[in-house]
Amino acid sequence: MTRTVLCFGDSNTYGSIPGEAGGRYGWEIRWPGVLARELGDGWRVIEEGLPGRTTVFGDPLSPYRRGADYLPPCLDSHTPLDVVVIFLGTNDLKARLSAGPSDIAGGVGLLAETALARAPRVLLLSLPRLGAELSGEFAGAAEKARGLPAAVREVAAVVGVDFLDLADVATYSALDGFHLDPGGHAAVGYAVAQCLLDMF
Repeated sequence: MTRTVLCFGDSNTYGSIPGEAGGRYGWEIRWPGVLARELGDGWRVIEEGLPGRTTVFGDPLSPYRRGADYLPPCLDSHTPLDVVVIFLGTNDLKARLSAGPSDIAGGVGLLAETALARAPRVLLLSLPRLGAELSGEFAGAAEKARGLPAAVREVAAVVGVDFLDLADVATYSALDGFHLDPGGHAAVGYAVAQCLLDMF
């Protein structure tokens, strides 16, 4: 039997290269590719990463990026699924969205509920540690990020889905502070694989 996992995320699931506009790591480096290699035969990994994607918040400077809008048709197009992995929240930290930890976790929870309607298992990933003190559009992100693991863990418990704290696993690159480097992708892919194997 082949199990199918959908990886739903933002630029870190897409594989954007830190500090390189438009750059993208190859499949073998991106964490879903690492995940596929670690899981091995009997698993099919579907990669659904989009740079700029948020959970539920509309971004006036980056339209068409609300995960809540795209997730339902995405799930329907890939059914049947055994598990959905949701790795979102980094873009929700942007100052212009004015979202605190509980708001971001609430958005993640809404996506988890949507996924549970179409898949039997859902795994929520909270964010890796920020790789630098961010400013500009991410001003204030560090304080919000510190409150996210506990908030997402609580939401996962309420919704009844699995949870993995990536702050215990990886740190974003110091080059820009909010994208994974190859080492980070490897760490995330390996940790998610171990979590999924434990779930099944």
